[in-house]
Amino acid sequence: MIMNQMPGHSSPAATLVGRFLVAAPSMPDERFQKSVVFICKHDDDGALGIIVNNKVDDLPLGHVYKQLGIEVPTVAAEKPVLFGGPVETSRGLVLHSADYKRDETLLIEGGLALTASLEILKDMAGGSGPKQAWLALGHSGWSPGQLDREMQDNAWLVVDADQTLVFDPDFDAKWQRALDRLGGKGGPGGRFDLASYSHQTGRA
Repeated sequence: MIMNQMPGHSSPAATLVGRFLVAAPSMPDERFQKSVVFICKHDDDGALGIIVNNKVDDLPLGHVYKQLGIEVPTVAAEKPVLFGGPVETSRGLVLHSADYKRDETLLIEGGLALTASLEILKDMAGGSGPKQAWLALGHSGWSPGQLDREMQDNAWLVVDADQTLVFDPDFDAKWQRALDRLGGKGGPGGRFDLASYSHQTGRA
């Protein structure tokens, strides 16, 4: 696993930073179907996000620590590792609450942060890390203009993010819960109406 420096800080005009991209029912890319992506960086150089509702199968956090030679408490060892996206899948990034900061940490709107270093993993194992954190392998990346085109193609819906949903361990429910945040879509009990959306976009 590689822990190295992240790309440069995002510009203030990066309007999607700190928000969720939620895969629309019409998402054409199988890798992102029913995914919820937290956007960490979005500027003229492109965008970077972490999928927060998908985990790496059969790879609990304890296995990663063991590979790195770091001792970790048993409880923390069973925590899942996120599949952050299909880009650089051997690279580790930690998405965490902003109560923890290092020089290389990228602070994100909404009280979250992203750090790529071995030191944060050591601090997490030793109990001095952030209050909430996910280790993600890989990330989701878009080249300049690519995300804008996907938005125009109705592949993604933009939803306000919060820490509760980011760090919720119930991965199976996150996609629907994120969609429900859109509200006013005609679904019963405040639920997002998939049938209505599919009809509006002309895609089943």
